[in-house]
Amino acid sequence: MPEILEIDTHNALSRAEKQRRDVLRVNEIFYSIQGEGSCAGEPCIFVRLTGCGLRCSYCDTEYAFYEGEDRSIGDIIEAIEAYTGSLVELTGGEPLEQEGIYPLMDELLRRGYDVMLETGGHADIANVNPRVKRIMDLKTPSSGMMKRNRYENIQYLTTQDEVKFVIGTREDYEWSREQLALLKDRPGTILFSPVHGKLELHDVAAWILEDHLTVRLQTQLHKLIWPGVLRGV
Repeated sequence: MPEILEIDTHNALSRAEKQRRDVLRVNEIFYSIQGEGSCAGEPCIFVRLTGCGLRCSYCDTEYAFYEGEDRSIGDIIEAIEAYTGSLVELTGGEPLEQEGIYPLMDELLRRGYDVMLETGGHADIANVNPRVKRIMDLKTPSSGMMKRNRYENIQYLTTQDEVKFVIGTREDYEWSREQLALLKDRPGTILFSPVHGKLELHDVAAWILEDHLTVRLQTQLHKLIWPGVLRGV
């Protein structure tokens, strides 16, 4: 009678889980000027991860939906340390769709980096290290993804975090204005960001002033510095 081999499924699953947490699918790592948010204008190291479950109408990084390669956390850290500076942004795609993002954030913090996480607002942010600055979208009507907003995330926001509304129409602006009551004083910064090339900055500026909103008008600075350049900026 042949010997029956017992398979340790628990350890096999543990090894698979560890591998998922040790490796991330990376689209690009680059050094540039931060173009958005409260750190706009500062040199920043960007790690763009592959994959996103959203399909926003105005998305300008569709190449990150599928393109990328598997890289270990150690390899990613080594690439980051090749650049000068302490500011790192983890973006995508959607970083929170990969389990490895959590140990990567923790390791960057341990090494003294200032870490920012750009997230689309549909993924749970509850388990993100509170020392990470979360920049979270609330998707507007013209994005086509408004139904994917995870409003439960609002309760986890702190005054170091930022919430971004990407605004493509007057309807988007009015909808965003109505959401401010939900946010109250939780995020430290609220960004109104007109879709580049679709809505004029001066129009959104006029609406903000007319309504006396305490928000920050944002443009994508990197698109003004490097017009027409889609990657690595």
